[in-house]
Amino acid sequence: MIPAGSALFTDFYELTMAQAYLSEGLADAWATFSLYIRELPPTRNYAIACGIEDALTHLENLHFTASDIDYLRSHHAFSEDLLACLRRLRFEGDVYAVPEGTAVFPGEPILEVEAPIIQGQIVETYLMNTVTAQTTLASKAARMVTAAAGRPLFDFGLRRGHGGEGGVRAARAQYIAGIDATSNVLAGKLYGVPVSGTMAHSYVQAHDSERDAFCAFLKSYPEAILLVDTYDSIAGVRRVTELARQLGDDFRARGIRLDSGDHDALSRQARQILDDAGLAHMTIVASGGLDETAMERLLAAGAPIDGFGVGSALSAVTDAPTLDTAYKLTEMKGAGRMKLSAGKRTLPGRKQVIRRRERGIAAEDVLARAGEPLPGEPQIEQVMSEGERVCQRHGHIAAARERCRRQIETLPAHIRALAPADPPYPISISPALLQLSGQIAATLR
Repeated sequence: MIPAGSALFTDFYELTMAQAYLSEGLADAWATFSLYIRELPPTRNYAIACGIEDALTHLENLHFTASDIDYLRSHHAFSEDLLACLRRLRFEGDVYAVPEGTAVFPGEPILEVEAPIIQGQIVETYLMNTVTAQTTLASKAARMVTAAAGRPLFDFGLRRGHGGEGGVRAARAQYIAGIDATSNVLAGKLYGVPVSGTMAHSYVQAHDSERDAFCAFLKSYPEAILLVDTYDSIAGVRRVTELARQLGDDFRARGIRLDSGDHDALSRQARQILDDAGLAHMTIVASGGLDETAMERLLAAGAPIDGFGVGSALSAVTDAPTLDTAYKLTEMKGAGRMKLSAGKRTLPGRKQVIRRRERGIAAEDVLARAGEPLPGEPQIEQVMSEGERVCQRHGHIAAARERCRRQIETLPAHIRALAPADPPYPISISPALLQLSGQIAATLR
């Protein structure tokens, strides 16, 4: 795991800019940076903001160690004045952010930093990395929750996640977005995410027969969900019913898991076999290569599946593995700053997002100047002041999970849906922000 607050988690050019800022006498100039999504992937109608808690923890602990400074000195690219400055560096700025679990749209700040420009630049890489990764994961998980239509969802993706740290943080982001439990034991300890799991195919193979494996496992875990597809799924289901008949009242297994094959056909056959054996209470969990579109298709067809285990498609976000995020300077020494590049134009100053609702459903977001009085619900709040947290609720995973549920519930139906939204969710820019943008842009041409 990366040491908390390691300021060396940055791109080299952040440090060369720091050297130049110091040489110019700008190191302590107050600057504002905004982190937002430029465009959503075609398969996304909204994103779920996540990773802010880790971002704040990083800022609270930001520092260069003595060995970090020695390493930077070895590059012969930095003055001793800069190295001394970095050795003393701590984050002293203010941070404004949406609460984790908030539904966000393109152009809307997820997080904004106001700090001396050297500090704001050095933290750019970490903030983009952690917020982008966890927002990507939470947004994928939210789609899967929608597809599952109220059925339990289990995260099996750690072994195919993008590295150890990424895999652990993925479980947190996915739980915030509505996944019910994870196989990831470390995430359970660190974040309080419920953990779940029973057996793998290797356990069945370790015994002389599938029946022996089931009997042995039920002695340790009488209410287990039994994995039935190691050899033949339907034969495995029949062995479960035979075991239930033999054990009578002592049989307490809760369900079966189908991990391969045609989930639709197999779940229908399995349901019939279980029901005929008087085991209507047993659930059927499907796993193995499933994503949200497959889950939605199975349930739309009437497949009798009671829960899903999801792995690679969730942990690797196979359809949209990253988001087009940006972290841009929007103000310097009190004056607005803009970028006018084609397709990458930015808006100046610190901002607020106002969400208007009609009959409880989100109708429009207005991107406004910070403090601009507009009707609706402000989405951004101050979370750090002078390097210290002023809002503690970002750290509560249960609150973030509930917030995400409410946020998605109040989105328009066509925005919640898996299909690309037509029309997309409406976002407008306030007259005051448009006016400021026009004034600044006119001075830059």
